[in-house]
Amino acid sequence: MRVVFMGTPDFAVGTLQALLDSEHEVVAVVTQPDKPKGRGKSMQFTPVKELSVASNIPVYQPKRVREDMFFETLKDLTPDVIVVVAFGQIIPERILELPRYGCVNVHASLLPKYRGAAPIQWAVIDGERVSGVTTMQMDAGLDTGDMLLTEEVVLAEDETGGSLFDKLSCVGAQLLIRTLKELEKGTVTPRKQPKDSPTPYAAMLDKTMGRIDWNQPAEKIERLVRGLNPWPSAYTKLGEKTLKIWRASVEKSVQRGQEQPGTVVWNDGKTLGVQTGDGVLIIEELQLEGKKRMAADAFLRGYSVEKGVILCC
Repeated sequence: MRVVFMGTPDFAVGTLQALLDSEHEVVAVVTQPDKPKGRGKSMQFTPVKELSVASNIPVYQPKRVREDMFFETLKDLTPDVIVVVAFGQIIPERILELPRYGCVNVHASLLPKYRGAAPIQWAVIDGERVSGVTTMQMDAGLDTGDMLLTEEVVLAEDETGGSLFDKLSCVGAQLLIRTLKELEKGTVTPRKQPKDSPTPYAAMLDKTMGRIDWNQPAEKIERLVRGLNPWPSAYTKLGEKTLKIWRASVEKSVQRGQEQPGTVVWNDGKTLGVQTGDGVLIIEELQLEGKKRMAADAFLRGYSVEKGVILCC
């Protein structure tokens, strides 16, 4: 097939590489415009553009894909299919209908669950035991098109947003290649999605989501820590400084005392125990503002945190 690939972040890179390694011809890549980054505000390529340039694939970066000029460019490329992976813009209907096989999206959830921008992290935060990838024939809705193929992935007990991201990126790449093969053969049967999703919309992440509410149960906070690792991370305040929590566990056997949620209830030199609304959260890896990320025991060798100290936002 002649393929136009539309994608932007790291998650899309694996699928683009799988296409480049396949029998399909990637005739062009479409990605978001370069953005300034860092102290020098130098323009930085998107991860997808970096791979495309290294592979000598033509790259297009329209500010809006709905513009007439870009549509004419796509028509001239005569794609058999457009593959879309975390592109970052809404695809207009005339583009969806342009290729012979339409636009095929690789979505990091088992649709119709977790429609939206951040399905990976929300699956961890919500305590899902199984996630996966769905290839979908795109329509004008938001992740509502007909499902083509799916593949499940079981979450590990210590699964983080980052580790699940890596797993689903690999699974999605191979699932897309299978999907294109079955589309060509005519052996895939599209399945309609129900109108409503059984899960809330997987909204885009922002830094404020990481603020820990110690009134929540320890289990819920621990999932938040894992789901927001590596970005934007879960955090609280130790004095006037932000304290990021990178790894934690739950201790439910400790009897609830009179301490208010957020109170440090033990410090054994190896970990910190913090009272929550239900259970104690054991902090095992953390990062104080201005310091490196480190195990709790290393942190406690150089920083005193007394029982009774209250962590808050």
